[in-house]
Amino acid sequence: MKPIQRILRVAKSIFLYALLAIYLSPFAFVLVNSFKSRRDIISNPFGLPEVWSLQNFVNAFQRMGFVSAFVNSLVITVFSVIVIAVFSSMTAYLFVRTDWRFNKVMFFAMVAAMLIPFQAVMVPLVQIYGGLSLLNSRWILVYMYLGFGSSFAVFLYHGFIKGIPLELEEAAMIDGCSRIQVFFRIVFPLLKSTTLTLIILNVLWIWNDFLLPSLVLISPANRTLPLTTFYFHGTYTSDYGLLMAALMLTILPVIVFYAAMQKHILKGVMEGAIKA
Repeated sequence: MKPIQRILRVAKSIFLYALLAIYLSPFAFVLVNSFKSRRDIISNPFGLPEVWSLQNFVNAFQRMGFVSAFVNSLVITVFSVIVIAVFSSMTAYLFVRTDWRFNKVMFFAMVAAMLIPFQAVMVPLVQIYGGLSLLNSRWILVYMYLGFGSSFAVFLYHGFIKGIPLELEEAAMIDGCSRIQVFFRIVFPLLKSTTLTLIILNVLWIWNDFLLPSLVLISPANRTLPLTTFYFHGTYTSDYGLLMAALMLTILPVIVFYAAMQKHILKGVMEGAIKA
């Protein structure tokens, strides 16, 4: 390797590590200060704590009702992801395997719906469902996530299903499988990488979503973690250590989930690039 190439390679590494440090600095600031008392944060916000204490985490866990909020987020996220994956894959399979003009119109309509921002339908959505007394329900929120998340999922499944050989399904139907059995026993298992990618993307989206739950979930008992953290911030505005501990408790489940599933999303993206 030539000297100039070595210098460029080292400079590139230094630049990338510097960007990484800048990117992680807000997270590190919140993490370090979550172990400090309010007095320590005000006197030395950028330094390490003199005494590493978990008291802020204990207080935040109790005062914000972390268990209830975590269960609400978990229930909404799990059921939303399941219904999006199941119904979207079945819809995409119908679009691919049945040559109906109506299917083509509906598919392009769903693709076009991806361009419509949520803010454009936010007000009429709340007015309609509020007029029908259907707000303040976790299951209505799951239903809405199905509506807003199915367009992208159908679009992604549609491309993968077209690559599945039709002979596999014909052989299964000759053996006595119905169309539903063919889908769940033959087609859906072949969509594993796509399904895992969608699960991870939808979990990150639904778990961190604030706007839609803030419009639907009115009762404090139904609030998700982002909502609970928001109202907790309004109550304990001056206690910075407690607020930062609450933020860490809120984002910790997402970090753990993404770290555990990172290899699957990379695998899904790579397989999608190969198929494309």
